[in-house]
Amino acid sequence: MASSRLLWASSRAASYLRISVFHRGFSSIAMIGGNGDGLSLLMVERMTVARGLRHCVIKDLKYADSHEWVKVDGNSATVGITDHAQDHLGDVVYVELPEVGTSVSQGGSFGAVESVKATSDINSPVSGKVVEVNEELNSSPGLVNSSPYDKGWIIKVEMNDAGELKSLIDADQYSKFCEEEDSKH
Repeated sequence: MASSRLLWASSRAASYLRISVFHRGFSSIAMIGGNGDGLSLLMVERMTVARGLRHCVIKDLKYADSHEWVKVDGNSATVGITDHAQDHLGDVVYVELPEVGTSVSQGGSFGAVESVKATSDINSPVSGKVVEVNEELNSSPGLVNSSPYDKGWIIKVEMNDAGELKSLIDADQYSKFCEEEDSKH
């Protein structure tokens, strides 16, 4: 680890994730190790800095401009809210989950996240049928803050149309989107 250093990210969402950062030009590459069964070891292509806080953006995920992420495995899609979204919401105190079997449509609301600051709809980045919900969020909604890309996932969807993924943005595009959005506020 001569060329890298271990750091603990400053955002609450990343505070439970150990991040090793390797500096390379204008961006950084980081390895994230999680404890859940979701995104245990991933490459982070870029960490955005907004309002002095670091927001993790995971390279291998797709993002909606409404700040949801999706991890695709075959025809199954795991959905959650981004580190950027949870940071702007503040401490999450309640997550409204849909019922298993509920149909969701791309861009349509399927639930809500309530925080100490605000309540925000959660929109589905893909269309399909909800096959699993993260029941752990009923008793521990703060997982959305502490582990947004791992233990804080919200639903799993059996996708109707994988072609919808083409309308989502990648990590670099999402990072730029967040930077532009934050610069307006």
